Amino acid sequence: MLKKSIVFLFVLSHSFSFAQSPVQKLTQSFNTLSEDKQAKYAIASICVLDAKTGKQLYAKNENIGLATASTLKTITSATAFSILGKDFHYQTTLGYSGSISADGTLKGDLMITGGGDPTLGSPRYATSKESIVLAQWVAAIKAAGIKKVEGKVIGDDGVWGTQSAPDGWIWQDLGNYYGAGTSALSWRENQFDIKLRPGNPVSVLKTVPEMPYLTIVNELKPGMAGSGDHAYAYLPPLSNIAYLRGTWATDIQKQGIAAALPDPAYEAAFRLNDTLAKAGIQVTEAPVTSRQLSAAKLPLTAIKQNLSTITSPALPEIVYWLNKKSINLYAEHLLRTIAWKSGVAATTSNGAAAEVKFWAAKGFDKNALNIIDGSGLSPATRVTTSAMANILFQVQQENWFPDFYKSLPEYNGMKLKSGTINDVSAFAGYYTADNGSKYVIVININNYSGSGINSKLFKVLDALK
Repeated sequence: MLKKSIVFLFVLSHSFSFAQSPVQKLTQSFNTLSEDKQAKYAIASICVLDAKTGKQLYAKNENIGLATASTLKTITSATAFSILGKDFHYQTTLGYSGSISADGTLKGDLMITGGGDPTLGSPRYATSKESIVLAQWVAAIKAAGIKKVEGKVIGDDGVWGTQSAPDGWIWQDLGNYYGAGTSALSWRENQFDIKLRPGNPVSVLKTVPEMPYLTIVNELKPGMAGSGDHAYAYLPPLSNIAYLRGTWATDIQKQGIAAALPDPAYEAAFRLNDTLAKAGIQVTEAPVTSRQLSAAKLPLTAIKQNLSTITSPALPEIVYWLNKKSINLYAEHLLRTIAWKSGVAATTSNGAAAEVKFWAAKGFDKNALNIIDGSGLSPATRVTTSAMANILFQVQQENWFPDFYKSLPEYNGMKLKSGTINDVSAFAGYYTADNGSKYVIVININNYSGSGINSKLFKVLDALK
């Protein structure tokens, strides 16, 4: 009789667990996370909405502003779609000043005028690749009858000013590819490669491409076998000296690291100058940027004739890679473009203010959106999970939503944008359960300890399955 009672209780308990609602299971799983030793000194927040009605199904600490990491890109890209429109394109022009003589000598300058395009020279798009853009420019110069330039190639990045990195970014990030700053004339996603060889000492083999104007000071130390990549480039914007610091494991298989271009406009001008030389077109003066001319109190000559216009991919293609590969540069460009197209100076702070103003006009509390940058790389950015979740709910009604949704990566069988910076891990997006229930999900933990926290966040979200 006792054995039968135990079996009955087990079956009853087992049946009850299956009968639990998603809300009950979320409550239990989030409580388990909160009690985990990795969360002892952390703040965890979650907000789950019914994606069809917007009703809040479960939330905890949802009105506490937390560092978002890259989940902020969902708000940046949604705002860009709303303000710029899905048909938005950037444009970059090549032109010349002065005049062309009968023998094909341009007595003037070639000028590349940036229009804020973050994809110029990017390998991700067929029409934007570095080799394609350079070939188009050289062909346009030849078509104009120019055989020699008695002047210089100018990279004009002046339309966005001289500050490339947002306030709030940290020193350790700035010289690395993910901390590449913005420029009105960006080039090759504002990054380059530094090839390394492990050993004692660690050797710098070369840069790709070669950058003769850059000095690299190698302070890397060999790391223990299995310790991996802890190498950082300390290369401030507009500098020409890079310091490599940290450790590089003795058994590492990686070929090197990617660093941020210190002056993208100069790099674009330098590459065109170099390509022209290889094509037999001499340029008598060294390449320069509009910023450098301004600093030297030298005039920037006016373009007399345009030769070529490069049009960027449309916004949906930019947002696709922005979210799929979490490209900080794209997010920062879009934020500055939001300011630009809102009729104010194209600064990060103006873009953030325009973004907050846009969502405040839709009923959001601006104090729930403490936005410092576009990518979430700044640990000073603070957004509540409730605000982010409700933005994600609202955008489902927009005609551009299919493009936005397509841009989100897949994690744990869900369409989620991830976010990771120091001791911050977050996910934001959507999930459709097998029974057809649809959810908007934002989960975030700040100041956790240890590693491997994502599997525990996924275990919370598994309550919806």
